[in-house]
Amino acid sequence: MIHSTVGFIVYGVHKDGLQDPMGTPFVDDALISEAKAVLKNAGLQLVEHDTVIASKQEAAEALKKMKQDSRVDAVVLFSGTWVWAAHLVGAVRDFANSGKAVLLWTHPRSQGWRPVGGLVMHGGLLEIGIPHRFVYGDIKDTDTVGRIVSYARAAHLKNSLNLATIGAFGGRGMGQTCGAADPSQWMRMFGIDIDSRDATEIIRTAERISDAQLEALQPRLRQLFGAAPDANMVNERSIRLYLALKEIVERERYAFYTIQSYPGLADDYTATCFAQSMMLEDGHGTSTLGDFNTALTVYLLGRLSRERIYYGDLQHIDRKTREIKIIGDGACPPSLASKLGPAGFAEHGIPTEGNAGGLSVRLVCKAGEGVLARLGRVNGEFQMVITRASVSEPSSEVLQQRLDECGIPFWPHGFVTAHCDIDALLQHWTNEYACLGYGEDLYPALADFCELTGIKAILL
Repeated sequence: MIHSTVGFIVYGVHKDGLQDPMGTPFVDDALISEAKAVLKNAGLQLVEHDTVIASKQEAAEALKKMKQDSRVDAVVLFSGTWVWAAHLVGAVRDFANSGKAVLLWTHPRSQGWRPVGGLVMHGGLLEIGIPHRFVYGDIKDTDTVGRIVSYARAAHLKNSLNLATIGAFGGRGMGQTCGAADPSQWMRMFGIDIDSRDATEIIRTAERISDAQLEALQPRLRQLFGAAPDANMVNERSIRLYLALKEIVERERYAFYTIQSYPGLADDYTATCFAQSMMLEDGHGTSTLGDFNTALTVYLLGRLSRERIYYGDLQHIDRKTREIKIIGDGACPPSLASKLGPAGFAEHGIPTEGNAGGLSVRLVCKAGEGVLARLGRVNGEFQMVITRASVSEPSSEVLQQRLDECGIPFWPHGFVTAHCDIDALLQHWTNEYACLGYGEDLYPALADFCELTGIKAILL
């Protein structure tokens, strides 16, 4: 889970103890201290600037400091009192050109004339086209603080993608049209480079995995699954594939990756189900079938959530109840297993999608609140569909019946209720995959990420 860092700068002309005609200082130092404490308590890390800025020189020095600090994802400009906007906007523009985010925060109250300083800055930034968020709200209001925190987290996500690399093992899987990537577009939009690799490198690495490495993994498998898988060639290859993927991804410093899976590895060596499950468990953003858009969505959710991320097919959608069954083809992080039972081992089970077979994971996802989301492209332009969702666990009396409905009961199941208009979801969804993240705070952060990166957000 990410920890965002923001620069905190107070601005205002009537500072340094200057009092209003009633004898009260225009700048409320106690309020400023409380505002900083609120942000820290909400999980943000602060880089504080001690001087209240008013002049061009003060603004330039303060924002240069924040621009050059690699920890800072965004700057919070807190309205101390009114200000001459022309003294600040040039420095703010220079800061914003670094790609870091700008947020104006004005605490309401008549004393101090803070709303005047907030609005004149907001108007000035709008006038010259500097993207920013304007927050007008009390420091004790949870919605106000939430808007600041989600914007800061989104800024961290955006910054983390700049100069990142996604690894692409193999080509497009199963003839997908809706997951392909334009490398130039990814670089222009996100600053991400696409490093394409042939999947044969994975096989060569897998075969070099030592017996000692295989043995060292056994305690962790028993911890996650309650037992180690049966000892046979198919299962051993599945484990080798996981260790090989982990080695390559970490060696190449890929921020996340996608893998073709089939055709290719699933016929030539082993299905990728178990390897993908374990990579998700390790916190890596990933997808199968060379689906770049799902991979980026999983990466974003994984950085935001305290839990691991599950992606799988929207296998069935009940328009009346709004229940969606998400069934992954054998891949799901085992730590998401519900109270109905721990994660277990199964087989890939579909010979027409890989004659080599392979180990897979079986489980029912645990109950909780979160989001369903997926990045996609429509006419070449990015959009992201986001909806709030609840995950439930069927009763033990009907569990087997619910698992049998799809014809492949041994694959991982998530029983999810979408909090949206199902018809609107269906019309805007751009793939058969859904990405499930746990945490109610994911929704606003994803929406803010879209705002910061120029993605069209479909908020349902």
